[in-house]
Amino acid sequence: MKMLTDLFSTDYGLMSLAVIGFMVVMAIYFLRVFLGLMDETGKSTKP
Repeated sequence: MKMLTDLFSTDYGLMSLAVIGFMVVMAIYFLRVFLGLMDETGKSTKP
């Protein structure tokens, strides 16, 4: 329980949450971009 208290109440805990959230959002963004590029590339190379 101390771990959760530290995570949500200290400055370094909140910064850790912000970094984790940013990384998740960035991973979702890159996944969408790369899948879109793969789909676009596949359509353009077929005759």
